[in-house]
Amino acid sequence: MKRSSLLISSVVLALIIVFFYQRNNKPTAVVGEKVLAMANESVIKGMDPVRAEDAYMAREVSKVYEGLMEFHYLKRPFELSPNLAAEMPTVSEDQLVYTFKIREGVVFQDDACFKDKKGRELTAADFVYALKRIADPKIQSSGFWLVDGRIKGLNEWREHNETTDTVDYDQEIEGLKALDKYTLQITLTAPYPQILYALTMPQSFVVAHEAVSYYGADFMNHPVGTGPYVLKNFSMQDSTLVYHKNPTFRDKFFPTEASDEYQYMLDEYAGKKLPFVDKIVVSILPEVHPRWLQFQGGQIDTIEVSKTKLATEVFVEGGLPAELQKQEVQLFASPSVETSYIVFNVEHPVFKDNLKLRQAISLAFDAVGYNELFFNSKAIAAQSTIPPGLAGYKADYKNPYLTYNLPKAKQYLAEAGYPEGKGLPIITMDIASTTDHKQKGEFFQRCMAQIGIRVQLVENLFPVLLNKRLQKSTMLHTLTWSGDYPDAENFLQLFYGPIQPSGLGSNIHHNVFDALYKKASILQDSSVRTELYEQMNQIVAEYVPAIYTTHPLHVSLQHSWLKNYCWSSFHYGTELYWDIDVDKKQDMITSFK
Repeated sequence: MKRSSLLISSVVLALIIVFFYQRNNKPTAVVGEKVLAMANESVIKGMDPVRAEDAYMAREVSKVYEGLMEFHYLKRPFELSPNLAAEMPTVSEDQLVYTFKIREGVVFQDDACFKDKKGRELTAADFVYALKRIADPKIQSSGFWLVDGRIKGLNEWREHNETTDTVDYDQEIEGLKALDKYTLQITLTAPYPQILYALTMPQSFVVAHEAVSYYGADFMNHPVGTGPYVLKNFSMQDSTLVYHKNPTFRDKFFPTEASDEYQYMLDEYAGKKLPFVDKIVVSILPEVHPRWLQFQGGQIDTIEVSKTKLATEVFVEGGLPAELQKQEVQLFASPSVETSYIVFNVEHPVFKDNLKLRQAISLAFDAVGYNELFFNSKAIAAQSTIPPGLAGYKADYKNPYLTYNLPKAKQYLAEAGYPEGKGLPIITMDIASTTDHKQKGEFFQRCMAQIGIRVQLVENLFPVLLNKRLQKSTMLHTLTWSGDYPDAENFLQLFYGPIQPSGLGSNIHHNVFDALYKKASILQDSSVRTELYEQMNQIVAEYVPAIYTTHPLHVSLQHSWLKNYCWSSFHYGTELYWDIDVDKKQDMITSFK
């Protein structure tokens, strides 16, 4: 499919704006303290960890809050490490009882919610409280899938409190116990190999009960954590978030071990106390052009360019364009563990019980043209929900309904009861309200028009889009899932019936798939589990609850004054490892004028 004139015009316009901006604006240099300048691509709806259901919010929450476990920053393949846990847990022979020693001397940040406004010491009981909050029926955290049916007594506690006026956090749960001040014990209902992965995720980050009680409904706007940074004020309407170094942050140090590709960071930084920067300034910039302008002017230090057509044009064969090389811009590229989707609400009357219609729409989508137009063919045109690099992914697998085939799509549409689209109502597709998402939606519209299907785009702020998914109020919507941990189970659970409408919001209920998922989810990594993953992957491909579009390559740019940058889908709060060469930043920004 030919590139649209709209997209070409937007590229030309952006280049003109960049040219004008560079000659008529004088970026403000940072003087004195080390300030890390970043951009977030979405409005942030709040700072409560249990509500961190998207990567945009998780990035911000993770600057203030922490969890028991984390992934080692510089090791590949990925390796779990203790964080607020003092060491790796002991595990019973039956793989059901996990016992954690909590790091001593960690304190919550100073805040008005505490006695004398001084943060108190973290204890094992705080984790009991935080994990209960994930299951609190009054909160309805989208992260409940992490613990649903996994911890002894937790579901029963949730069910008991569904009908009470207030939730009883003092009620004991068999599977969640603080054995003493620094010992936490979690007892599972069945083996759950992913439990340690779950404890790396923002929804399980520890919170202080005093803060939740003191701020009440406004707790979303008053983050109180143990992490390296403090956010003094928050509002969903903020266009800029300013974090300051937490003066009571514990002693945490830069790694002393690294994989070969990151060994160079150890030469200068191994063993140094974290964090390195004094302040983090995050600009909320949903549109790519303003982000690009600010990066070009040195006003932000790093920019992700993975998902935008305009920005991926800076990633050319053999390296970066000469202008960016002159500015000493650095390129970071690595395989991302994520999949992008166009999701069917299978419970919608138009799609429910009409597999042929879903298959027809999928067959009419030009995945290769989409990849070429928006990613310069640098992404992988997806054939499965499981991305490359995870057990269960098969590079030679061909999805029978992601082969662009208009004659077959028209045939299936007729068999679905809508020959040439006649009688089919307009299909609405909810998207995020950015130019990039709109252009991708217009591409989908053109694909569907070729078989007689009319599509209307509905633009939303990203938090609104997520809420619509949870309310089951969309027909189609777009979503990208970034892996939470390095296990294909994390992508397959998106289609597990009991967690719907969380996950993708496809609202699929497939009995065979669900039975296989329950079987595989309790197995350790093995050839048997991989075979089950492959079977599940094939089932959802043929049932078509979603169209898989791409597995993007993660591409980001950094100015040369930003040190120690690396990225993965599984890391949160990594800004504490980054450093800024203030003198170089001042010199380089002066040269941009």
